[in-house]
Amino acid sequence: MRGRGALPPLVLAVLGGWLVARRYGFWYDELFTAEMAPLSLRRLAEAVVTGEGTIPYLADAPPSYNAPYYAVVHLWLLVTPFGADETGLRLLSLVAGVAAVAVFTRAVTRLSGSSTTGVVAGLVLAANPLVVAYAGEARGYMLALLATSACALGLARWLEGGSLWLYGAAAAAAGLAHWFALLVPAAFAVAALVLRGRRAVPLVGVTALAALPALGLVGMAVANGVGASGAEWIRDAGLAVPAKLLRSWTGGHLVLLAVTVAAVVAGAFSAGRARVVAGCWAVLPVVAVTAAQVIRPVYVDRYLLPAAAGLAVLAALGLVRARWVPLAVAAVLVPSVVAAVSNLAEGPREDVRGAVALVAAGHHPGQPVVAAARWDALGVDHYARRHHPRLVGDLVLPPAAVPAAETVWVVRRATGGVKGDPARLSDLDRELAGRGLRVADEREVPGRRSVVLVQRWAR
Repeated sequence: MRGRGALPPLVLAVLGGWLVARRYGFWYDELFTAEMAPLSLRRLAEAVVTGEGTIPYLADAPPSYNAPYYAVVHLWLLVTPFGADETGLRLLSLVAGVAAVAVFTRAVTRLSGSSTTGVVAGLVLAANPLVVAYAGEARGYMLALLATSACALGLARWLEGGSLWLYGAAAAAAGLAHWFALLVPAAFAVAALVLRGRRAVPLVGVTALAALPALGLVGMAVANGVGASGAEWIRDAGLAVPAKLLRSWTGGHLVLLAVTVAAVVAGAFSAGRARVVAGCWAVLPVVAVTAAQVIRPVYVDRYLLPAAAGLAVLAALGLVRARWVPLAVAAVLVPSVVAAVSNLAEGPREDVRGAVALVAAGHHPGQPVVAAARWDALGVDHYARRHHPRLVGDLVLPPAAVPAAETVWVVRRATGGVKGDPARLSDLDRELAGRGLRVADEREVPGRRSVVLVQRWAR
């Protein structure tokens, strides 16, 4: 097991390392990490308790839910030689992801009683497009995956007669890494009840206690009136959550989708406790989020990444039942790697860095550089300060007024179909047009998920 068990973490180290080495520009959530990470732990705690943001133009967006992750990042920067840049922040995620895959492989081995099943599950997880993508992003999802994997290992030890200390500590860490990750220990508690009946009551109790720290953070945010802060953008997925998650898990590639579904279905008909745990792991969190959609939109694919890891277990249980196991495993791994690499080779998710560089190339002193909205301001502010400090004196960040000038630069996210439509011009557009300015030049800076517009307004 020891030799083969090193393969899954090695696969993620190579794929994730390739992504980190490309040094794509940060997107909005990563930019928020870059701004929060240098804060002292005392300042971070104050922001959580008071519910006040630490960035002037994002005063209503405090670091509430993700504060434990920002604290870990802060400590990471203190004990390593890295800075709060595209390499230093993302390496933490990669290290956590590699460790998560190693622990996950061990957990599945213990749950299934088969080193082959453990290694196959680990390989399926390590090569997965969604996992690879977030192993190379400066967010806390790999820490959540590491914690839930450790929780699964703790469950396996308990099923074998061990104590609950690892399970409980990992469940608490999972909730602090991302409170949606609490759905995984909850699913494990259901699996324990199915497998052990009344003997699982202590584990259920530990699960409830482990949820308290994360629920305390959520309660504090709600009490501060920022419970829904930053969630306005979530679109209603309705009852399509399972289909959307499966699409994200397979990177939108039909071949990978087909072989994954086939392997998961085969695994669902296998025998043993691993099937019960994996079924609860993959299904119950998705059912819970789908039910919550009735109240308000809450589904985001990355929030369910720790839960989706249960699909890797089911797939592995199905693959090891094949007559030609290496061929069956290759049928999943090859399209997984292709999907991961092809998707991520398309460039950054959102290229604000490129947009600011484009402004800097044509900017002259005295020309205002305007972030059209608060969500544009974070990237413009960050990359101007870090890479183009001569722009800083001309930055105009919401809600500041745009000074009078013959030329004004505007950086904004593109929204499909609104360019040139007078009925949907923003207040900023109306203000500039009222001064006699017009769009003299407009450049699109494309990303995988969004397009950033750079506009030069002039008379």
